[in-house]
Amino acid sequence: MSSRFRLALIAAVMIVSSLPAIATAGPQACDVRVNNTVDKLLECVTLDGVRAHQAAFQAAADANGGNRAAGLPGYDASVDYIVETLEAAGYDVELDPFDFTFLALPTITVDGVELETGSFSGTGSGSVTGTVIPVDLALADPSTSTSGCEVADFSGLDFSGPADIALMQRGACFFSTKAVNAEAAGAEAAIIFNQGNSPTRLGPVSGNATALPDGSPSNIGIPLVGASFPDGVALAAGGATVVVTVDPPVETVQYNVIAELPGKNDNNVVMAGAHLDSRQEGPGVQDNGTGSAAILEAAVQMAKVKPRNTVRFAWWGAEESGLIGSTAYVNGLSQEEIDRIALYLNFDMIGSPNFVYFVYDGDDSDGVGAGPGPEGSAQIEAF
Repeated sequence: MSSRFRLALIAAVMIVSSLPAIATAGPQACDVRVNNTVDKLLECVTLDGVRAHQAAFQAAADANGGNRAAGLPGYDASVDYIVETLEAAGYDVELDPFDFTFLALPTITVDGVELETGSFSGTGSGSVTGTVIPVDLALADPSTSTSGCEVADFSGLDFSGPADIALMQRGACFFSTKAVNAEAAGAEAAIIFNQGNSPTRLGPVSGNATALPDGSPSNIGIPLVGASFPDGVALAAGGATVVVTVDPPVETVQYNVIAELPGKNDNNVVMAGAHLDSRQEGPGVQDNGTGSAAILEAAVQMAKVKPRNTVRFAWWGAEESGLIGSTAYVNGLSQEEIDRIALYLNFDMIGSPNFVYFVYDGDDSDGVGAGPGPEGSAQIEAF
């Protein structure tokens, strides 16, 4: 086994750290000893240790509106907890900043009752109170929906009122095309509800509406919100007062958390990472408090190790908004710094109660994937 992969094995034990380990070393022993073998590390990275970090994430969410989403205080509290825990273990911690455009969840309120909604990038902002106007819906046969895709879909519909909300169904064309057509017809807001033609197209729809099919910016000026298929059907029946609200974007700076365990060989870096943020809808203690907690406990229990290769831990921000924190980190590395990274292992939702033991097909040797993974995937799979 080559030296550059020895620490990959140590990092890989994090996969099972969300399961009860056979612990023969007591807490006091783990506090003082050097966990420089896989067996020692597995004894000290315990379910209780991981659960304690998850409880801290839940507490951060409970104290901050029920979530830990990037751009909101629950994420800041999560970052603080990671930093404090790592520093207490002896790490020098780096806060890696990146620019982030925060978008609060939009809302649809019907006669005072708030619906579950989806969000669209590229939307305009504002709050509109009015009635919905259905646009060429295909409720009886959702698979045929082309709602809002053509300018002609809006012919004969009266959008001359002060607060008209276009109600459109997913299907056949870009979300941006539907929204631009609705705005051109005079709508002051737009709702796109899910298509309803399969089990995966029932819940609130979200998506990207920043560009038109030709790649030009959509420049949508009206609030655009997503809804579920059942709610869309109910809205199409009419007779309700509807409020659509999209808050304006907030430009902010968020942080990834990076901690490194220096090795004798600084030119081989083994990375283990997990995204720290949740969605705005909840605390994210599974997605991805499991991965974040597992690598945190592994880092704490490895703090006294003097590894052959350098080990780097990373907690990413704004992953739920489009891999923003991790992408910014990679884009900020020089080619020399990238070349130093021997491998990267990602830990995402590893605490499922219905888990299975699988290995990703890094080289797509089974021929059922989209092709080989990124460079190095085949080697990690083989190991």
